[in-house]
Amino acid sequence: MTTTFPDISISTERLVLRALEPADAPALAEMMNDEQTAAWTAVPQPYDESAAHRWISDHAPAERASGAGMDLAVTEFLTQRLVGVVGLGRTDWRVRSTEMSYIVAPWARGEGYASEAALATAQWLLRDQRFERVELRTAADNTAAQQVAQRIGCISEGVLRGACIARTRTQSGDWADLRTDLIVWSLLPDDLDGSADQLAEAGWFAAYADWN
Repeated sequence: MTTTFPDISISTERLVLRALEPADAPALAEMMNDEQTAAWTAVPQPYDESAAHRWISDHAPAERASGAGMDLAVTEFLTQRLVGVVGLGRTDWRVRSTEMSYIVAPWARGEGYASEAALATAQWLLRDQRFERVELRTAADNTAAQQVAQRIGCISEGVLRGACIARTRTQSGDWADLRTDLIVWSLLPDDLDGSADQLAEAGWFAAYADWN
């Protein structure tokens, strides 16, 4: 039984999802230093280019080689500019389940890129890779992440109380930890039916996706 993710490229009408590359480091560092990214992730702050290079050259390849997960750079098809990252983790190969997360650069928000990338990744996992479950976990106050989960057809399964550490700015300008709840979402193969068409009809993006 396969227990590692392949070296994959996923294409949609507007995006290409591929492995992170060294040239992505400056844009990745800028994205990770954004206030919203810092608030809702455990990314160290401040986040410099050396940290980005370590993620690209060490962490991401090791994660994929071990079978634990995979990180995909999300790039614009026309400009090749890095617009975000889709991550897979906590993968259970026996259950055929993995957890998905996503980060979008501040300049690219509001364009539907997170939904487009997340749905294309889920389609690849549930159809091509024969996964049976994709799980998402969103902080209770992170409405943007919750909207992505809803748009791609995820079902809310419940709340893990006090299970998340978010961050908030103090009056001095420093970051402070803030405990909050996690909402658990899931996407199963049957949930994909019609989700891409519904998003296309709503004007978010075309339903086309391909991988190689």
